[in-house]
Amino acid sequence: MAMGPPAGSPFAGPSGTQSSAAAGLPFAGVPSELQEMADAVLADEPDHPEPIVDFDPVHPGPSKLTIGRLFAGRRVALAFAVLLLAVETITMQLGPMLTQLGIDKAVIPRDKAVLVQVVIAYIGIVVLNAVVNRARILFASNLGEAVMYSLRVRVFSHFQRLSLDWYTESKAGVLLSRMTSDIDAVTQLVIDGFTNLFMQALTLVAVTVILFWYDPALAAIVIGIVVPPLVALTLWFRRVSESGYDDVRDRIAAVLADLSENLAGIRVVTALNRRRHNADVHREIVAGYREANVYTAKIGTVYGPGSEAIGTIAQAVVLAIGGKAVLDGRLELGELAAFVLYVTVFFAPIQQLVQLYNTYQQGTAALRKLSEVLDTEPSVAQKPDAYELPPIEGQIELVDVTFGYDPAVEVLSHVSLTIEAGETIALVGETGAGKSTVAKLITRFHDPTKGECLIDGHRLADVTLESLRTQLGVVPQEPFLFNGTIRDNLGFANPEASDAELLEAIQLVGLGDLVEQLGDGLDSAVHERGLSLSGGERQLLALARAFLAHPRVLVLDEATSSLDLRSEARIESALDSLLEGRTAVIIAHRLATARKADRIAVIEDGAVVELGSHDELVASGGRYADMFATWESHGGR
Repeated sequence: MAMGPPAGSPFAGPSGTQSSAAAGLPFAGVPSELQEMADAVLADEPDHPEPIVDFDPVHPGPSKLTIGRLFAGRRVALAFAVLLLAVETITMQLGPMLTQLGIDKAVIPRDKAVLVQVVIAYIGIVVLNAVVNRARILFASNLGEAVMYSLRVRVFSHFQRLSLDWYTESKAGVLLSRMTSDIDAVTQLVIDGFTNLFMQALTLVAVTVILFWYDPALAAIVIGIVVPPLVALTLWFRRVSESGYDDVRDRIAAVLADLSENLAGIRVVTALNRRRHNADVHREIVAGYREANVYTAKIGTVYGPGSEAIGTIAQAVVLAIGGKAVLDGRLELGELAAFVLYVTVFFAPIQQLVQLYNTYQQGTAALRKLSEVLDTEPSVAQKPDAYELPPIEGQIELVDVTFGYDPAVEVLSHVSLTIEAGETIALVGETGAGKSTVAKLITRFHDPTKGECLIDGHRLADVTLESLRTQLGVVPQEPFLFNGTIRDNLGFANPEASDAELLEAIQLVGLGDLVEQLGDGLDSAVHERGLSLSGGERQLLALARAFLAHPRVLVLDEATSSLDLRSEARIESALDSLLEGRTAVIIAHRLATARKADRIAVIEDGAVVELGSHDELVASGGRYADMFATWESHGGR
């Protein structure tokens, strides 16, 4: 959404602030004394082109995430990064060798010329290492960020691909943790961990070769002292830490889930005085996260110091055996110095690998969690051979439809219903009867367990989701508005709509006066979830948004339930012109809306028990007649 400096934007100065205050809205502008500075900052802001995202609703790619698959398509770049790492590692290991040459060939013989040559070579190696190091950091960082960019887009795109039932069963905070803490752990593994892992492993291999080149017997003793206990310690750490880091990822997901839920329901929490109780509950959840981290820290305190102790013992052995070899004349002093330095270098990557193993465990645990998400298939999937739905007239058919959110519990049972093109039909019945479920099947938010749903004779399961949804308009019972402006929210369904079309839709639903009062017109701020507007105003904006999409079929799921009588009357008068020529499915508890429909379907226990016009159903004296009599006895409200 463009949020630049033109008038009416959040950076438009005092007019936005004054109009918001006049309308009773929270302050959402820039103070006048800071406006000049804000304009200067925005003037220097570079253009950010829209990212190119290839969204495929049918082929999401492999679900199993591995380090190798993260770098798929970037093998050449990865090979070049590895080459830079190899050059950097080799140049780093030439120092002890030059030290040995300096001692044995220059210091002991007192040859100044050789000493100068060794020093110059040392400086050259340091300069080369610094140049390669800088190039490696820049290249590897760009490569790693590109990989993580692709992963973030892929996970978010998969979120968009999944069906609504998955979101019903999943906590928002847990999903948030997948996109935040889990991807952060993978980022650390890919950008920092992978680079260091390769560098330290290459260092370990190179130093091992050099040690055996200097003194095979002494090198064998060092390896024999180090490798067996270190392998045993590592295998133990791997076994106990894997479950520990999985638990850490689950615990942080629980923390974010509880936080997200409390923030979303803060009004209810405050109204029911549950703040202390919720703080106690959150304290217990955070305590679980703390305990999981403490557990991984405890096992780390065994692994880290244990490997250090093994390294110290090895160094002592080298000094004892190597010192005796020098005294016996079997080893030069420079060679011993180089050997000791290489032994120190030998254990440095081991220490680094110990730390990197923690990063590796956290990263792979996060990869498993992300793989679980990517492995989830949408319950409402687009067929590979799905075709584009042509422009529709709007005839809807439900043919012997049976459906249940839980397959063991039927919500609809053998429902058959035909809605003619251009007809307005109202679905009425008690709460839980299945009215909204019918609407969800018509919009293909779910697929029937048995039977078929058709529009103009086309099976919904056979057409592409985009071609279907672009011809449908849906106004849910609880409308959602995004943080931005009125223009942004109205244009969400039709980004190409002109200002004239936006204003026409606003006038049509009776919000013209409100928009004028806000001062900034279409650019007036709408805060997150539309909290700066009343429930009725949010519903009216949602209606205007749906109408802007020019749908052939409009589904209103109790769209007037949160309106007062005056607003409801405005909507009903507007609906006469708005629904003209369109097929409309209206789910309503208030019979004032239902009675104006061409036909009314009474849903009871998952079945259509009555169908007809208002007058026909009242005259028949059945279930609808009883509902209408009860409604009238309460003053028609």
